[in-house]
Amino acid sequence: MAPEIIIDKPGALAEEVARRFEAEARTAQASRGRLAVALSGGSVATTFFPRLALASVDWSRTDFFWCDERAVPPSDPDSNFGVAHRLWLRPAGVPEARIHRMEADARDLGAAADAYAATMVRILGEPPRLDVVFLGMGPDGHICSLFPGHPLLEERERNAAAVLDSPKPPAARLTLTLGPVQSARLLVVAAFGAAKAGVLREALLDPSSDLPVARAIRGAGRVLVVLDPEAASQLG
Repeated sequence: MAPEIIIDKPGALAEEVARRFEAEARTAQASRGRLAVALSGGSVATTFFPRLALASVDWSRTDFFWCDERAVPPSDPDSNFGVAHRLWLRPAGVPEARIHRMEADARDLGAAADAYAATMVRILGEPPRLDVVFLGMGPDGHICSLFPGHPLLEERERNAAAVLDSPKPPAARLTLTLGPVQSARLLVVAAFGAAKAGVLREALLDPSSDLPVARAIRGAGRVLVVLDPEAASQLG
């Protein structure tokens, strides 16, 4: 299925994303009893999370996971968990039991990845399927902590993995693999700024692109791509 693309200013995009999120929540909670969401950091968080904190959703039946996390404590300014907690989870009053942090500050990142995958299976079943995944995208086309040409792009067995050689500091991270990203009931891909325009053009218009974001979009069932005019400037 071709992705749906919305181009607008960030404030308008935040309103539309919140509207779509509320609709997904109603469907998921009515049919499955819970909503399962995976979050990213960066501009996705700062643009959308304050508005999503105001969404009309039953947070007591919403489970929060993360797409990736840097190997820093949750109090660190670079922590994706920390940003989400400050901008969304705390203002919305999400119960702590529904928040499933990636413990990327653990000593053994491999064991932490296995534990996270096990948590997903325990809560969501096997294979774990998320309802909504919010993805940002780097100027190189990376998503989560899955970078162009990295061997983890070929991972098919594990749902979460340690990254020890990220080309973007810090080198150590935890990440979801492509499997749970592509199997999401709704994949939301967001990008802002002219620096991402060329990569977006390739990801959306070149069916042979091997960029991580292109692989995520091609492999997912329902995809919503939200862009500001600068990011969309090369789509024609």
